Amino acid sequence: MIKDIRNVFSKDPAARSVAEVLFCYPGLHALWFHRVANWLWRHKLHFWARWLSHCGRFCTGIEIHPGAKIGQRFFIDHGMGVVIGETSEIGDDVLMYQGVVLGGTSLSKGKRHPTIGSNVVIGTGAVVLGGITVGEGAKIGAGSVVTKDVPAGATVVGIPGRVVEESRQMVIDLEHGKLPDPVADALKVVLAEQQKLMDRLAQLEKNSGLKVPQDELRGQIREIMKEFNL
Repeated sequence: MIKDIRNVFSKDPAARSVAEVLFCYPGLHALWFHRVANWLWRHKLHFWARWLSHCGRFCTGIEIHPGAKIGQRFFIDHGMGVVIGETSEIGDDVLMYQGVVLGGTSLSKGKRHPTIGSNVVIGTGAVVLGGITVGEGAKIGAGSVVTKDVPAGATVVGIPGRVVEESRQMVIDLEHGKLPDPVADALKVVLAEQQKLMDRLAQLEKNSGLKVPQDELRGQIREIMKEFNL
């Protein structure tokens, strides 16, 4: 219990006192509920494990299946709406924000929920689906939907989730909202190339004396960009 309280202080700058952490942190309460429920689950007391898990969900707004495996120093910040499925596996020092879902995509009884490596940060509202693996030190951006394996140290954003950074220092941080925007980056490249073409066209007009309808050309470029959602 003392380690859990220290873990809250290390990962949430808003924590001010031990009493506040003990009574006002649903992520911590959900973890304590889960530990007892998981013990019951492992001892084949499935009904009581599910019942205690349901009580924890009612009290905290966080749903953790008693069959899920959770490592050390796991922290859920705020936590409302978090769902962790039965065959999920979570490593050590994982930081998770509100609204995260570790969900399944299969009706089979086998491994159907994600495996999350150590030192992973999963941003607000992110959804990780299926029996995939998120490597150590990876960072899942807020609102992302991840359905494929994520390499260790990678940063993933978007729907569906795409790797936008292959490797990064494996350090827990709170900057889950400051992430690259690959669509905006692609748009900037397209606009820069368009400007080069327009400058070249203007130079050709000047040298040849011909007049090319630039408004029509711009319209065609806009249609192409629209087709590719840029």
